[in-house]
Amino acid sequence: MEIREHFDSLARKLYGRPVNQCTDAELYHVVLQLTKDLMDKKKEIAGSRKLYYISAEFLIGKLLSNNLINLGVYDEVENILKESGKSLTAIEEEEPEPSLGNGGLGRLAACFLDSIATLGLNGCGVGLLYHYGLFKQVFRDRLQNAEKNDWIEKDSWLRKTDVGFDVKFGDRTVHSTMYDIDVVGYENGIDKLHLFDVDSLDEGLVKNGIDFDKTDISKNLTLFLYPDDSDEAGNLLRIYQEYFMVSNAARLIIKDVKDAGYSLRDLDKHAVIQINDTHPSMVIPELIRILTQEEGFTMDDAISLVSRTCAYTNHTILAEALETWPLSYLEKVVPVLVPIIKELDNRVKKYNKDPKISIIDDDGRVHMAYMDIHYGFSINGVAAIHTDILKDTELNAFYKLYPDHFNNKTNGITFRRWLLACDRPLAALLDKTIGIGYRKDAMELKKLLDYKDDASVLGAIENVKKDNKNALVAYIKEKEGVDLDPDSIFDVQVKRLHEYKRQQMNALYIIHKYLEIKAGKKPARPITCIFGAKAAPAYVIARDIIHLLLVLQEIVNNDPDVSPYLKVVMVTNYNVSYAEKLIPACDVSEQISLASKEASGTSNMKFMLNGAVTLGTDDGANVEIHQFVGDDNIYIFGIKSDEVIGHYEKADYVSRSYYEKSPVIKEAVDFIIGPQAMAVGNKENLERLYNELLNKDWFMTLIDLEDYIKTKDRMFEDFEDRDKWKKMMLVNIANAGFFSSDRTIEQYDHDIWHLS
Repeated sequence: MEIREHFDSLARKLYGRPVNQCTDAELYHVVLQLTKDLMDKKKEIAGSRKLYYISAEFLIGKLLSNNLINLGVYDEVENILKESGKSLTAIEEEEPEPSLGNGGLGRLAACFLDSIATLGLNGCGVGLLYHYGLFKQVFRDRLQNAEKNDWIEKDSWLRKTDVGFDVKFGDRTVHSTMYDIDVVGYENGIDKLHLFDVDSLDEGLVKNGIDFDKTDISKNLTLFLYPDDSDEAGNLLRIYQEYFMVSNAARLIIKDVKDAGYSLRDLDKHAVIQINDTHPSMVIPELIRILTQEEGFTMDDAISLVSRTCAYTNHTILAEALETWPLSYLEKVVPVLVPIIKELDNRVKKYNKDPKISIIDDDGRVHMAYMDIHYGFSINGVAAIHTDILKDTELNAFYKLYPDHFNNKTNGITFRRWLLACDRPLAALLDKTIGIGYRKDAMELKKLLDYKDDASVLGAIENVKKDNKNALVAYIKEKEGVDLDPDSIFDVQVKRLHEYKRQQMNALYIIHKYLEIKAGKKPARPITCIFGAKAAPAYVIARDIIHLLLVLQEIVNNDPDVSPYLKVVMVTNYNVSYAEKLIPACDVSEQISLASKEASGTSNMKFMLNGAVTLGTDDGANVEIHQFVGDDNIYIFGIKSDEVIGHYEKADYVSRSYYEKSPVIKEAVDFIIGPQAMAVGNKENLERLYNELLNKDWFMTLIDLEDYIKTKDRMFEDFEDRDKWKKMMLVNIANAGFFSSDRTIEQYDHDIWHLS
């Protein structure tokens, strides 16, 4: 049956009327079913060796447009709807966004699954089915509030399977059910995202906001991603979640191997496990436990086999993100794993007494990353500078032990989603200018460099950006009630709210610019500063930074002397869908983390692909972006990573000294507790943030602030040279091909997984 006939047949079957008489909400379900039917005709990718990509997060975003593009039918479906007076774009708005991740870690995992399927590799994702995800962000009284994000609908991409397992904790046993989401590759077959849910879950446990009984494990296990861990109950719940995830993953892997008729003795030949950050680390002792206690393996054989099967991706050097758990907590939650973890630790200590590499330290804390490194065959960083820092400093003791295990895999993005799906006008221009080969081979974007002096192509790129900015202006007006000037410079910082990402430095720039305008120094062109970020509910300073941004939004936008020249907007509940509106409209991409702290970043790649110019530090993948586009097409500021590391080693950074010697810094910081801010904001939040900057400033905001202001102002001046800026846009788009997740996955497969 042709798509057109199938479409009309589904509309009549589901709603008893033709397409042109259905509502957008009804048509969403029609297109959803049509897409699932088309995906059912695709072959599931197979092979004798399979990847299991285990991750606490899969920030997959809305799937309708992405799946239609990968199936090659987006244009056809769009035209069918258009002929009936309907808009596919409007119908896409009806789709709820799955709340299965937080930030870059989860979005990366989603991009990777897309590329794994696109390349025809036999692999799957394994995670948890969070009913309320992270949380839904709402602003009240200029403060972040968290509400449950109820995203699961009866009719969705989720498919319930008959696969489930008993998971035994120290104090209870629960039963799981596996739900699948099909992942269709671009012009290829189907892989799966396996999400495990607990059968005894009780959504009614959540009463107000996101508060719930954290001790009622059988009922709360898959309610939220990253539940508040500011108390012991929250910490224990995280361990329950992590073990639930890896126990199900281990059972699934063993089931798959047996069902395929392979011997478990050959596990490493038929399965490879990628441990995405430290949340899935317990898969190592859990597999060893099952092999020794249920499958007749000796401890030596089980450890050797698992060590040849597991690989680990490190995503951070931040201490708080390199998970360590008190052994006493593990004894409560997973006592069956404790003897195995102790055995793994003892084996390390037998051949090396260096306390820096012990899995269990002198304080009785279990270092999950260290277990991954000792008992995995590969350790990779996610950007060149990040991997070098791991080898040279943070994990140097391990690098000396296992030099052949360390490798770099610079992150990438599924550029089809971040171009073909969310910036269709730019994709159409590229199709016309350089052909469609870039859709499968992103390096073909380089062909665009042939047009860097072509006034018509440069003008067309500028017009696409203008159209995207106009679309965003309308969207923000509808969602936030804020009027923006599409002719202003759109300066965008969207990412998880964390001090190392330094949204607070951007806020200080806004204060500086506000005071300049009040003093009569007006910018050549209006500036619009756009933020999007969620702060972990227990991360007090991060919530204070959001409060400051909302205070500045109130002050700046309501000041008649300033608002014609400067606007601030903090968008609500930033997610993938919002990103797909913001990124194509961005002029200036803010990538201003403290050098050495951002492992990679991926928003920097998405902005670059969509013609934004980077303002950033030499950190994460910014370093490689800098190498590709050259000095003339990026704006780099701030101290370098080796200087930062040196300051930490010597403990010689004193933020107050920068405050005291710089009138510019002092004026901006003092504004936080000045009369204007205090009249609008909350005294406790503002004073706490002020004191943090003045007395601690762990991520060195003030050391880079003056250079940031100077570089940003120079960037805004350069924006007025439109010919120069248009060329910068083109050069960034043309050089974005390296940052395709297809390239990243090819490297993972060639160097680590060996699936093809």
